[in-house]
Amino acid sequence: MKNQIVIGREREFSQLKACLDSDRSELVIIFGRRRVGKTFLIDEFFKKQYDFTYTGGHNLEQRIQLRNFAKALKKFSQEKTTRKFNDWFEAFDALEDYLSCMPENRKKTIFIDEMPWIDSFRSDFTAAFENFWNSWAARRRDIVFIASGSATSWMVDNLIENQGGLHARITCQIYLRPFTLYETEKYLKSRGCHWDRFQIAQCYMSFGGIPFYLSLIDVKKSLAQNIDSLCFARGGALALEFNELYNALFTHAENYVRVVKLLAQKRYGMTNSAIALESGIEGGRLTKILNNLQRCDFIMKFKYYGKKTQNSIYKLTDFYTLFYLKYIEPNKDSFNEQWWSNNLNSHSVEAWQGLTFELLCLMHIRQIRNALNIGGIAFDISAWFDKADKKTGTSGSQIDLIIERADRIIHLCEMKFSQGQFKISSDYEMKLRNRMELFKEKTGTNRTLINTFITTFGIADGIHSSIVNGEVTLNGLFGE
Repeated sequence: MKNQIVIGREREFSQLKACLDSDRSELVIIFGRRRVGKTFLIDEFFKKQYDFTYTGGHNLEQRIQLRNFAKALKKFSQEKTTRKFNDWFEAFDALEDYLSCMPENRKKTIFIDEMPWIDSFRSDFTAAFENFWNSWAARRRDIVFIASGSATSWMVDNLIENQGGLHARITCQIYLRPFTLYETEKYLKSRGCHWDRFQIAQCYMSFGGIPFYLSLIDVKKSLAQNIDSLCFARGGALALEFNELYNALFTHAENYVRVVKLLAQKRYGMTNSAIALESGIEGGRLTKILNNLQRCDFIMKFKYYGKKTQNSIYKLTDFYTLFYLKYIEPNKDSFNEQWWSNNLNSHSVEAWQGLTFELLCLMHIRQIRNALNIGGIAFDISAWFDKADKKTGTSGSQIDLIIERADRIIHLCEMKFSQGQFKISSDYEMKLRNRMELFKEKTGTNRTLINTFITTFGIADGIHSSIVNGEVTLNGLFGE
């Protein structure tokens, strides 16, 4: 992932530099979904120059974790023998002794990666770490301790929202998000990729802005060829990623997979109560699952316009998960290694691109606002629908994105993916006018309504295009 940091992580670099330059000890938590580049970020900033570093092992019992920790400590302290620790309190005592012997005129950097994997069943790791930080490190001015891990639920529960010894002790939180379209384009170009923005958008709609997934792309091949080799060929890296992804992130991953599979089937999203009913997961357990999926950018929470927050809807927004469930999983036994190339122009793929483009827009709200020149105005986003009524003969209506501005203007957004300029017919113009009237009637709003279109290549000129009052093209989504 060469040049990744230079391209997309300037803010995170500045946060880490501020920790190094401060006059106190710093406890830095870096978290985010698997494959987003946490370890790469840290290694690049510190040039892999640590006073001590250790990476937890997946599914290893405490005895093995302690042995590996002792081997790492031997390497950095240059001791001749490897110590034997009975518990994590002894391990952190030894780390304290080693660090205490170092000069006090500079910051000492400790990096513990995949920390959630260290905290195995019946482990005393968290308690020992709390004791190490509170009784020793926090009282000094020369320690920078970086804790990282992909298992977001553990990172949040045990560190960020810790109500015990680490409560309010964290000095810096860095949540690493996927790349935007802008960052994705810069990254691909840095690797010599010459795709146009239409192809890059299609790539994003398949893999999302996950740096590791993008690093797998062979820039000498077309996008379709890459999708075939990564997703449909035997042993393709992304054909095997799904189960590893959820098992690495979440305890009892099967419950998370059950929820995302439900959401994958519902274009308009689901309410909390609907998810509980169909999944059989209820109460606090479901709330925790939904919160953790949100923290990892797998789902987004939207409120219905004019409704209370408990009527919010959840949408699956992880592009790789959607692509896997839609195409990879159903075709994994077909032995058709060119499945994507053979079906690229099918009605199924065309419909999928239309739906996924909507999610692409939802993930780039900031860029949409900037393209509309409303970036400095306070706003709120929501969705709205009106059910069909058989008695009155109304067919119902849906708006997937509403941007409500503080200056009493509401953007009713339409998101359209097409190969060229989007043409508005007379029937479609009438549909938009009727929808505006229905929205006014049902919501009782007296605010100014603007039909705003977000398209790939813009709206074609015509007698019906005047219904559009605001417009954003694909180039606008690629803004910084």
